[in-house]
Amino acid sequence: MSKKNVPDYAASMESGAGMAAKQPKKKKKGGGLLGRIIRRFFLLLFTVIILVVAALCLAANLVFNGPSPAARSVLTMTLLEPSATKWIPALFIGEDGVNAILDSANGAGLTDDISSTSQVVIKKVGAITSEDHEWDNYPDGIRIESYAGDTYNAHIMIIRDPSLVYMATSTDSFSTSTPGKRINQAIADEGAVAAINAGAFNDDGTASSYVGSCPLGLVMSKGNCVWTSGKQPGLEGFAGFNTDNILVVSKTNLTKAQAEELNIRDGCCFGPVLIMNGEVNMEAYAVSGWNPRTAIGQRADGAVIFVCIDGRQAGSIGGTYADVINIMVEYGAVNACNMDGGSSSVMMYLDSYGLYGEAGQYQMINNYSLLQSQPRRMPNFWMVRPAE
Repeated sequence: MSKKNVPDYAASMESGAGMAAKQPKKKKKGGGLLGRIIRRFFLLLFTVIILVVAALCLAANLVFNGPSPAARSVLTMTLLEPSATKWIPALFIGEDGVNAILDSANGAGLTDDISSTSQVVIKKVGAITSEDHEWDNYPDGIRIESYAGDTYNAHIMIIRDPSLVYMATSTDSFSTSTPGKRINQAIADEGAVAAINAGAFNDDGTASSYVGSCPLGLVMSKGNCVWTSGKQPGLEGFAGFNTDNILVVSKTNLTKAQAEELNIRDGCCFGPVLIMNGEVNMEAYAVSGWNPRTAIGQRADGAVIFVCIDGRQAGSIGGTYADVINIMVEYGAVNACNMDGGSSSVMMYLDSYGLYGEAGQYQMINNYSLLQSQPRRMPNFWMVRPAE
């Protein structure tokens, strides 16, 4: 057989391998399409975020550096009050501008330093009077009402018997290694029928378990001093019930010795004092921001007033100190003090008689921030024990 008639199998194999190597790989259409969709989605999301941030910055700059001093003051105070946004106003108006607004808020304050107990005369529960029967439809002595302001929704709880109001704590021994409780857990553990958040605690604006573990300032609970950290910056008041069940408010944080001298059984620090001996604190009334608020007050007949204002929501931006004061005045408070607000503001009630929902169930009365999936952890709470 002639050599040229013999097929060259080796060359044929190499040629075939080369052709195969040169052929491009087919792309998976599905994977490429999905990848493009994902990339475009995140590009769109990133663009939207940038545009929103830019729009917010432009709007903030318009308010901070615009023609309205009142709007500038309200926005500044709104951002200064929460821990996470204190730094924002100085970006637009500088530290000098912030200090000027804070100085303008320091006006005529309260005449007295500590409230007098003579303003309150507690009625004996069950006493027959000729007045209207305020409590006829509220067998547990707790009445809840709502109020809609221009920028907020408020929830007002009136407790007939002040002897039932006390300071509950998340633990018997505060420690930064022991997280505080959420109010829904704390109220169930206490067996209480109503509760709101109470006093100050360290808050660095993070979600750390350290936040809400320990109080700031003096805390009295059930006749005992359970915590004191001395003078603390940012604490502008104290509110507490004495052994005669009269709410005592002070413009400054009390020491343990002062609280014992005043026979304080339950109390905590925050502030500012909103009303003292029937006198409105015009310094607080003048300038503050729109935020969620919590406050405690007492009427002349001894009934206790809890106020919670919703904030940071589409339907309720928040309230000012002036808004809280107006509510307290309308409901007859002779003494009242601001408590911790912001994302701490919360009110719960055991609806034993089905007045506001399903009977026998705990009801969340206010609406806390949409950014929260549940109430935040805190070290202490104002609570109401069941009437006998």
